[in-house]
Amino acid sequence: MKKILLVVILFALANNTYAQQKMNRIDAAKENYRTLFGGEALTGQGNDPEMMDILQKFIFGEVFQTGDLDIKTREMITCITLTAIQTLPQLKAHIGAALNVGVTPIEVRELIYMCAPFIGFPKTLNALSVANEVLAERGIALPLEAQGTVTEENRAERGAEIQQPLYGDAIRSALNGLPDGLGDEVARYLTEYCFGDIYTRGGFDLQTRELLLYALLTTIEADSQLRSHTVSNIKLGNDKATLAAVVIQTLPYIGFPPAMKALRIIADTKDSEAINEKHKVRLSRIVVDSSRLDEYNAYLKEEIEASMALEPGILTLYATAEKEKPNHITILEIYASDEAYKSHIKTPHFIKYKEGTLDIVQELELIDTNPLIEGLKIK
Repeated sequence: MKKILLVVILFALANNTYAQQKMNRIDAAKENYRTLFGGEALTGQGNDPEMMDILQKFIFGEVFQTGDLDIKTREMITCITLTAIQTLPQLKAHIGAALNVGVTPIEVRELIYMCAPFIGFPKTLNALSVANEVLAERGIALPLEAQGTVTEENRAERGAEIQQPLYGDAIRSALNGLPDGLGDEVARYLTEYCFGDIYTRGGFDLQTRELLLYALLTTIEADSQLRSHTVSNIKLGNDKATLAAVVIQTLPYIGFPPAMKALRIIADTKDSEAINEKHKVRLSRIVVDSSRLDEYNAYLKEEIEASMALEPGILTLYATAEKEKPNHITILEIYASDEAYKSHIKTPHFIKYKEGTLDIVQELELIDTNPLIEGLKIK
């Protein structure tokens, strides 16, 4: 009985601590509104003060305190949601708020660019016009720095590097029954345009890009795509609690029905669906020419940074050097699957590393291993 009483007391104390950490919704609404817009909330002014009271308390006092998202991420989610539903006056206000809380001009532009394959060019251009208006008002020179990374020659290959480990050939298979090879054409568009032209752009890493896209798909009620993107987000490290917080952040702007459908999809998705293949784990032990160590390290750094940024099938590339022998290097390599590894060694950045270090590497030992805890999440 004493043990039960102690547990109840500890639970009550924990809940009380949480309640103390979470502000009441009126104070939170005022603080968040001031941070975002530089003005005062809950003023009771205007033609519809009651609606503004309800809105500001709910959005900035409650939703903004739900889930583990920082205020910058919340505003990016809000901007991509408002872009999708084309509420341009509100989008203009929230682009300004996003800039106020640390979203960069490049990030503002890139989250809008991301929308094009999913809502079409006209709506995307409408949102870009609003964004450029805000940037110009703030004295930011246009056009912004280019972020494209592909060429006409490699856009298909680069797109496939991202698409295949996350989604495979699901779209091609789904469109297989169309006549005259039109299904293959649409599948090619998806690889080259959506994943090649858009996903490879700078501004965001792949994990952030998929998180923002989840808000967009929730907004446009793309239920079938949400199912596959739930799994892809989990693969990239965005857990179900984070995805639920993203959906809740969209709720004030899209309403309960679309948000509830997305939350149901998250609840129904098993984490194990994202771990459907055995990880490939390898140790690479390398001895390099000590007189060219800096040159080798530069090649290695460039290759690892590109691989981690562009290849969702790579879970870890962690390089170390021995303290007493800095030219003795060990790399822990973890791939989502054997297919992800095979895709990796065909990428331009890996080939550049391999060819550039051929005469620098003196010894190379590749040790394939078996993970003792299969499917363990890499933090």
